[in-house]
Amino acid sequence: MPRLSPRAAAAQLAASFLLVLAALVPGTAGATAGAAASAAAADPFYTYDGAQPLSSYEPGEVLKTRTLSYHVVGIPTPVQAVQILYRSTDAQGKPAANVTSVLKPPGKVNGNAVSYQSFYDSMNPEDGPSRAIAGDVSLGGLIANVESIFIAPLLAQGYTVLVPDTEGQDANFAAGPEYGYNTLDGIRAASAAEATGLTSATRVGMLGYSGGAIATSWAGTLAPEYAPDVNRRLVGFTEGGLLVAPAHNLKYVSGSLVWSGIAPMAIAGVARSYDIDFDKYLNDKGKQVIAKMQQASIINVLGQYPGLTWKQLVKPEYANPNSVPEYVDTVNKLNLGSAPTPTVPMFVAQGGGGYFEGTSGTKPGIGAGDGVMVAGDVRTLMRQYCATGAPAVKYQQYSLLSHVGATVPWAPLALLWLNDRFAGKAAPSDCGRIAAGNPLTPEAHE
Repeated sequence: MPRLSPRAAAAQLAASFLLVLAALVPGTAGATAGAAASAAAADPFYTYDGAQPLSSYEPGEVLKTRTLSYHVVGIPTPVQAVQILYRSTDAQGKPAANVTSVLKPPGKVNGNAVSYQSFYDSMNPEDGPSRAIAGDVSLGGLIANVESIFIAPLLAQGYTVLVPDTEGQDANFAAGPEYGYNTLDGIRAASAAEATGLTSATRVGMLGYSGGAIATSWAGTLAPEYAPDVNRRLVGFTEGGLLVAPAHNLKYVSGSLVWSGIAPMAIAGVARSYDIDFDKYLNDKGKQVIAKMQQASIINVLGQYPGLTWKQLVKPEYANPNSVPEYVDTVNKLNLGSAPTPTVPMFVAQGGGGYFEGTSGTKPGIGAGDGVMVAGDVRTLMRQYCATGAPAVKYQQYSLLSHVGATVPWAPLALLWLNDRFAGKAAPSDCGRIAAGNPLTPEAHE
């Protein structure tokens, strides 16, 4: 496998970014969108139509496959993609069908695979990365196209890249455990499908940022029990911009300039994921905002609800979120601090300069963050992993960088870190050197 210096890795990432920018020149997306309009909604590949119920299949079992070109903003590339419909598990533990895309390197294959978890963050199933890879174009789906800047360097080094639709076919935004199930079962399916060239012995690393970090973390914590067959093959995972304790994030983004709209989107997402009816707690404005979220992507909410708070959405008697029982029960389910410790090495990065994205870090018990994710929560989780037997925990905090900005130093280092894990090098650890953070105790009913 070719070795890259940090400078070379950063240069490769920048070159990939320029290629994507070239594909996004004005007019290109619009011309392609007309040809691809509504294609995703009519695509029969996403529908399981077998005679046997899904429950009769094992998690990760292949239901159907197809092979096509990997598209960027609707433009086919020489990279071949094998898409797989497979059996997985939803947030409530029920059988579900989901799709992953397996991207085959166009040059020399190094025999290893990286599962890349997208940060497409959308309530619309048509924004899933598999749709963009297949050539569909949508506003929310542009995120999956831009992520080519992270995928291209992996393919260039010969990795087979797996890109699961982590939110499932209902776009269950913010349902962390479901993200994890879909990721792990996607690895199983990719290893079982003959067309991918992978096997049940193929070593795998995992990579994801922001929404992709939610999937990566939950896959890491669920793997030992839910997918021990996958866990045995994991060389480790790397992620950045991690959501740890959603109740803290709700307080952190409340009233912010850019990220406040992500709160009602998350509420709508968990309501869909767990079949919760929040309407009885919402005021008229809250009902209007939540209604707008039902097909929204992160592109539809960033910066569009400046200053929005929980209190503005609910009836006066529910001004304290902890007075809503379903809210408390759900955020506790999604708190990584209460989940098991991963058993593979990890490299986790987190920004702390959220004031650049209009979020104050002065709220009691929260502290600094990157604009949407809380740095103190991530530090505590890493210290907890160190104390409970994680084999190696590398943690890097970029205290002056925001959520978007922290991707720049993290991405090339993440690639180098994965290269070293596949090369069999001992994983570095920062255990004993990670500063204290926030308590991750479960929320209490008020």
